[in-house]
Amino acid sequence: MDLIGKEEKEALLEVIESGYLYRYGDYSDPNFKAKVWNLEQQVASYIGVNFALAVNSGTTALLTALWALKIGPGDEVIVPGYTFIASITAIIFARAVPILAEVDETLTLNPADIKRKITPQTKAIMLVHMLGNPGHIDEIMKIAEDNNLILIEDCAQAFGASFRGKSVGTYGQMGAFSLNVYKTITAGDGGMVVTNDKNLYKRAFAIHDQGHLPLRQGVEQGKRTVLGLNFRMNELTAAVAGAQLKKIDFIKNKLHSNKKHLKNILSDVEDIKFRQILDENGELGTLLTFFMPNVNSANNLAKKLNCTTIAKSGWHVYNNMEHFLNQMTVTDEGCPFKCPLYKGNPVKYSKGMLPQTDDLLERAINISIGVSDVGLGSAYGIRINSSKEEIETKGQSLLKMIRECI
Repeated sequence: MDLIGKEEKEALLEVIESGYLYRYGDYSDPNFKAKVWNLEQQVASYIGVNFALAVNSGTTALLTALWALKIGPGDEVIVPGYTFIASITAIIFARAVPILAEVDETLTLNPADIKRKITPQTKAIMLVHMLGNPGHIDEIMKIAEDNNLILIEDCAQAFGASFRGKSVGTYGQMGAFSLNVYKTITAGDGGMVVTNDKNLYKRAFAIHDQGHLPLRQGVEQGKRTVLGLNFRMNELTAAVAGAQLKKIDFIKNKLHSNKKHLKNILSDVEDIKFRQILDENGELGTLLTFFMPNVNSANNLAKKLNCTTIAKSGWHVYNNMEHFLNQMTVTDEGCPFKCPLYKGNPVKYSKGMLPQTDDLLERAINISIGVSDVGLGSAYGIRINSSKEEIETKGQSLLKMIRECI
C-alpha cells in the first residue's frame, strides 16, 4: 500500500470537482461532500470520544483547547522540557505561564517532578505523549484529580497510540492531535481537538470559527458569545486526512513489526538501555530510542550515523529554544506578557534548568522506524516499507557501530 497515493488523489479530485473547497456548503446539494464534517465524525469514532473538531494545525489545536478550558492570564501550566516548541508557545499565546518539568526514561513527564512544580497558581498539566509513547497517564491523572487541575493531552506525535486499550487524548478534559507531514497520518498540515464534554466542544468550535456555534449555516447574527479566530480546516485538507485515516491500522502494524525486528537485533548489546515503554501494544513505534552509556559514546555514535543525539535535535528540546530562553522571563512584573494577574514567584527559563532531562537527552539516540526527521534527531534508520532483509542489514550495521562506540 502506498502511504500517499491514489486514495488521496481520488479524494482531492472529488473535492475539486464538487466546487466546494470551504468547510461549509449546501447540504442539500449532492455535490457538497462535507469532507471536514465527515472527518470529524470518523476521528471521533476512531478515538472513542463524543466530539472531534478539525483545525488547521496541531499548534492551533493546542491553543484552541487552552482557550476552551479558560486557561489564561495568571495561570501556570506544567509542561515537559522535551516537547516541540508549539506546546510551550501555545501556553504563552494563551497568556498563561509555562512551568517546565523533567522527563524520565519514557521521555514523557516525570510524575515526581510534576508534584514538585505545583503551586497555588497551577491550573493545568499538559501531558505530551512524545514520539508516540503514552506517558504516565494513571499517575498524572491522579495528581490532577488530587490537586483539582486540568489535564490536557498533547497527542501531536501520537495519533493512533493508546494506553491500556483506550486512545490517548481521551483521558484528559481535552486532547490535541497534529496531521503535520512528520506525523503518523498526514494531510501536510492540520490538527484535531477532541473531548467528551459538549460545552467544551461548543466553546472550542466558536474559538476556531470567529465565535460561531457548531455547524453554522451562513453568517450568524446575535448568537455569538465567544470571541474567536479562524483556525478552520478546508475540504482539501480533510479529503487527504480522511484517506490517510483509512490506512492507520496498516501503518501501525508495519511500524510495530519493523521496530520489533530492529530492536531484537540491537538487544544483543547489554550496554545500551532502551527507552521505557509503558504500553508496548499501545505505543506507535515510529522511532526506536535508546540511551548510550555516557555522553561521549552517544556523540561518537551520532557522528557515525550522521545524525545527532536528541539533545541537539532543534526545537524539541528546551535548551535549543533560543527565542524562548532569551525573551521569556517571568519576573515580579508578571507573566511573559507582563500580566498583572500573575501572582507566582519569579520564573526564569535558562539552559540546564532540567538536569535529569539534559542527562537523558545527551545520551539518547533516535532511530527512524517510520518518521525520518532531522528535527527529531532521527535522520538514520529504516522506512515503514523496508523489507526484512533491509532491516536486517541496517540493524547489523547499526549494531556494529554501537559496539565500536562503547
